[in-house]
Amino acid sequence: MIVNKPLVLTYLYLLIYILLSSGVILYNKWVLSPKYFDFPFPITLTMIHMGFSGAVAFFLIRVFKVVSPVKMTLEIYITCVVPISAFFAASLWFGNTAYLYISVAFIQMLKALMPVATFIMAVMCGTDKARCDVFLNMLLVSVGVVISSYGEIHFNVVGTLYQVTGIFAEALRLVLTQVLLQKKGLTLNPITSLYYIAPCSFVFLCAPWYVLEKPGMEVSQIQFNFWIFFSNALCALALNLSIFLVIGRTGAVTIRVAGVLKDWILIALSTIIFPESTITGLNIIGYAIALCGVVMYNYLKVKDVRASQVPENISDRIAKDWKLEKKSLDTFTPNNSSDNNGGGGGGNISSSDMNVDEEAPLIPSSRLSHFGRTQLSK
Repeated sequence: MIVNKPLVLTYLYLLIYILLSSGVILYNKWVLSPKYFDFPFPITLTMIHMGFSGAVAFFLIRVFKVVSPVKMTLEIYITCVVPISAFFAASLWFGNTAYLYISVAFIQMLKALMPVATFIMAVMCGTDKARCDVFLNMLLVSVGVVISSYGEIHFNVVGTLYQVTGIFAEALRLVLTQVLLQKKGLTLNPITSLYYIAPCSFVFLCAPWYVLEKPGMEVSQIQFNFWIFFSNALCALALNLSIFLVIGRTGAVTIRVAGVLKDWILIALSTIIFPESTITGLNIIGYAIALCGVVMYNYLKVKDVRASQVPENISDRIAKDWKLEKKSLDTFTPNNSSDNNGGGGGGNISSSDMNVDEEAPLIPSSRLSHFGRTQLSK
């Protein structure tokens, strides 16, 4: 039996990503929950993550030269990185605060609203158009989340509002990343993102920390265990690095499928690790309905990419080939087959046009996993 080592390595990276993503969420819940480690300061925990990740990213880029920094000007930093960092800090702040009020399982169910929030923000920012088919999918997701919320035994309004606000902050961050950075021609991988965004997010968190958490930390008896916080921040950093590895070997479709699998695993694990996270039948039904809408939304997005790229590329190629053939016939000389107006130019055009991949903004086509190719070929 021949073992496909690249394929095995790809699935190993996906497994590491799923385990780390689930582990960080469960670890944060354990640290923040009053029933366990009892460190009810989510902004402080987020600042520890940002400070640690920013410092490690600095050493990886500036000292060890693992990744090259992008060309960042002061104008780009102020107009792009600063607003993105602000919403990134807000999403982490609100998301971590939700752990104090609601269960991990219910948080994952609420996260099904992410495509809804992203679509709304994209339409508001003008990067996407309101469409009937997408709207119906978003309606299906919303109905599923409402049913799941109705079936939640320990429903908490404050925790739900924190989580939903964090979801919309993250959605706006994603849209701003597309609007601001991509228009500037900048592409940030997880390491360079941490290098530029983590320190700025840390600064944004200082103001709410000083107002909301600093007074409480001065009064209460804080359990500060260095190894707990160090390992927690290390897990958060490892998650970002695993995303870097997964993106390098797969693509958007595979990561979306892995994310859905991770959510189900996380819901199951949370009920085992945290017994108070009780799941009802109505929770499962609602989440399944919402998940159907998410899957359909992902399918429509991939279908849109294929429809916008493939026909255009084929027509462009036919037009270019026709012009090239006409030009070759007009200038053809039997004794000069290497003329610049002949086959040489055609070869370059052909090779550049053929090198088209639906996930090209993320990775080279040669790095698509077998799973990603299967999803795209359907």
